[in-house]
Amino acid sequence: MSTTLFIHLGFIVSSFAYENIALEKPAYQQYPYTGPGPANHLVEASNAVDGLKTNLSIWGGQCVLSDNNKQTATWWVNLTSILGIHHVTIYYRTEVYGWVPESDFPSRFLGFSVYVSNTTEKLQGTMCYKDTNFTLDSIPPMFNTTCPLHGQYVFFYNERLANVSYPVGYSHFAYNDLCEVEVFGCPTPGLYGSNCSIPCPDPNCRYCHIETGTCQGCKPGYQGHRCELERPHGQYGEACENVCGQCIDPSECHHVHGTCLNGCRPGFTGNHCSQTCEFGFYGDQCTQECGNCHNQTNCRHTNGSCASGCDVGFHGDLCKTVCESGTYGHECEEKCGQCKDLSKCLNTNGLCLTGCQEGYHGDVCKTRTSPKSDERNRNGWQMGGYMTSAGLIMIILFTLVYIVILSLIRNVRRCTTASQQDMKRENLNSAVKQKDSTEHAYTNRSYVELSDCRNGPEIENHETSADV
Repeated sequence: MSTTLFIHLGFIVSSFAYENIALEKPAYQQYPYTGPGPANHLVEASNAVDGLKTNLSIWGGQCVLSDNNKQTATWWVNLTSILGIHHVTIYYRTEVYGWVPESDFPSRFLGFSVYVSNTTEKLQGTMCYKDTNFTLDSIPPMFNTTCPLHGQYVFFYNERLANVSYPVGYSHFAYNDLCEVEVFGCPTPGLYGSNCSIPCPDPNCRYCHIETGTCQGCKPGYQGHRCELERPHGQYGEACENVCGQCIDPSECHHVHGTCLNGCRPGFTGNHCSQTCEFGFYGDQCTQECGNCHNQTNCRHTNGSCASGCDVGFHGDLCKTVCESGTYGHECEEKCGQCKDLSKCLNTNGLCLTGCQEGYHGDVCKTRTSPKSDERNRNGWQMGGYMTSAGLIMIILFTLVYIVILSLIRNVRRCTTASQQDMKRENLNSAVKQKDSTEHAYTNRSYVELSDCRNGPEIENHETSADV
């Protein structure tokens, strides 16, 4: 805390001043300087909150220098928490030329704005000053404006947008050549007064006017001009601007961060119970799996019912029940056919896995076979049996005949060969005129006995040979 002396009409008055809550806090600028000349540390954003302002030139290491040829220039300081602000003081770069219109620095300062915000987006905050009146001759190198607001970020902003006409004297491009930005206020929230020692009068007030104590922001869960009203059920946040999720008990939604203290309603999940169950799940904590909904559509995330009905082969409110034995199809409305085993009838299409009962045919065994067709089938099988038996008998007979004929042919060939040999031998005997007729007769008799096949022709040939 510092003390400032004011001299007015010969009287010396001592007054407590607010604290510079921006001193050595984190700072940022949109377009840091990238041109030739000083090193980065001589022109970086933090130089504007280092508490030094004795050398307001580019080489002094106490100023910020933005890049050239830009249409916008943004610089901000992060107070690290939401604090009460009283006023803002800005020291601009002057260099060694002094603050004169011919130096070009006043033209860069013209048209600037000061914002206070709780985020790094200035438009989400409040503009506490906008220059619309200064000229090259009137704008000062040090500027001070009262800004009785609460916020975490204080912005310096300027712009030179294309296709926009600006007053005479404005620079062609935007700059934030700042040497020091001081933000004076109270370092502790919930206090006000010139020495930041008075608590805000309303117990549920989080921020109050730094001079008057009027509440400017309620504690989470309260609302009203003096924060005397509790938030309605189902809302949370600093200004009760957020709606609670699907809590089991809406009154158990945490008034600060919106967490459902007793959990989510069936079909919802997440810290704030605002997310529905993932595809294929439903119910308490989204742990239940959906049934067999039609065309694999999703079930209702709250109770698991299928809006489009069940897939074929299933029924019930949740489409988890398989068709009973003997039924199949959509909603199990179809009856199985004449299956040999009804328990083997597919629940989806009625196909009989073990075949049909006698008298029925087809995939689902619902087509009745006609009696004539049965008789024709039976007669066909009988005729086929008869024809098969007759065929076997004929094959056997033909085989036997073939064997007999083959045997006879072999015997005839053997007899013919033997007969020819006898004739040669007889001719030889006749030529030498063998005397022993008895032996000759014995020989002839032995040849006659060679085979039964010689009984006829062989004897005749022998007699003829003897006569010769």
